[in-house]
Amino acid sequence: MARRPLIAANWKMHKTQQEARSFVAALLPKIRDIRDRDILICPSFPLISAVDQARKESQILLGAQNMYFEEKGAFTGEVSHGMLKDLHCEFVILGHSERRWVFGETDQMINKKVLAAIQGGLIPILCVGEKLSEREQNLTEQVILNQMDLGIKGVPEDVIVNLVVAYEPVWAIGTGRNASAKDAKDAVSLIREFIHSRYGSVAADKIRILYGGSVKPENMATYMKEDGIDGGLVGGASLEPDSFAKLICY
Repeated sequence: MARRPLIAANWKMHKTQQEARSFVAALLPKIRDIRDRDILICPSFPLISAVDQARKESQILLGAQNMYFEEKGAFTGEVSHGMLKDLHCEFVILGHSERRWVFGETDQMINKKVLAAIQGGLIPILCVGEKLSEREQNLTEQVILNQMDLGIKGVPEDVIVNLVVAYEPVWAIGTGRNASAKDAKDAVSLIREFIHSRYGSVAADKIRILYGGSVKPENMATYMKEDGIDGGLVGGASLEPDSFAKLICY
């Protein structure tokens, strides 16, 4: 079945409000005629409104890079799904390797966030992937399956098709060292087989699975040629409008 490609920009901790507005203004003319794929920008929290205003009446979708699983309360520094919805976010990245390994988020915490995002009407992009040490010990499959098993625990069958999964090998994020097309395809196939085993063939056919990890305009088409890869979650190469436009138009 043909799934609609999704090209998502993860700006991480970059840009000012003016830089964000200028980026969108420069990007829009380059992608004006693109209608057969979804284009998503996930800025840092302070930039969400600026991107939202700049994208008006365009095909650009808006997402956040993280959220907390509680609706409100004494959680200094956190944001809820309700706050993100109020800012017109449609997606939220959850379980990114930097959240896991820099900030110590566990699979159980990420699962709570996934369930809260769904309850709040956001589409989670669940990130999974192995560290270099795990890859060298041939633990890639075990790590991915464990992160999937715990990450989507309790997600209803009628909702799983709207979830997005991003395979991001930790050793390839921001290092310039990208996974081979075969490595990415094998991991994506593993994830899809896992969804099939839990939710059946319809869900496995519909769910979108992205690749992320040193994705660039030069290698995007190589990944997109692989069966089962439905798009990219892009870091550094999404920070310049020319580069991101080339990725979108792979």
